[in-house]
Amino acid sequence: MRLDRYRKGDYTRGASVAKCAAWYIVGSPIVRSYLTPSFLKCAVLRVFGARIGIGVRIKPGVRIKFPWRLAIGNFSWLGEELWIDNLAQVSIGEHACISQRVYLCTGSHDWTKESFDLITKSITIGDHAWVAADCDVAPGVTIGEGAVLALGSVASKSLLPWSIYSGVPAVKITDRKLSEA
Repeated sequence: MRLDRYRKGDYTRGASVAKCAAWYIVGSPIVRSYLTPSFLKCAVLRVFGARIGIGVRIKPGVRIKFPWRLAIGNFSWLGEELWIDNLAQVSIGEHACISQRVYLCTGSHDWTKESFDLITKSITIGDHAWVAADCDVAPGVTIGEGAVLALGSVASKSLLPWSIYSGVPAVKITDRKLSEA
């Protein structure tokens, strides 16, 4: 590859320089803080353009690149040190749990081109899905409704609804069945 020939194509950050600067200087430190309560983190994200449902819980250390490219449904949880690297849209459904140290990656590069062009693709996580601790989710992946990505797994392809996946790369190991509470 020739990084002096790198091209980002028509990619933009999706916000003005002033908005990006305000996010990095004020908003992001508040959301990442170990002292800020969850309800205030949600309010700050909304101010910066995120669509956040009711009852959302955001734990300490959460990193979000661009809140204006984030949607989170009602009663979903974001775990400690989650990194939402959202060069493209990230949509998280209702009652979804994204656990500690998960990395949601919406950008990569075209390694077949000498110019190493930027590629971005959105990530969608369905209602009732669970991405367990230390997982990575690749650009363009959809985690289906009710799907589980087990501890330490890598989702490089989409996960079927109501299925459990594990491994590197993640493969389906069984169906997910819920018992009555």
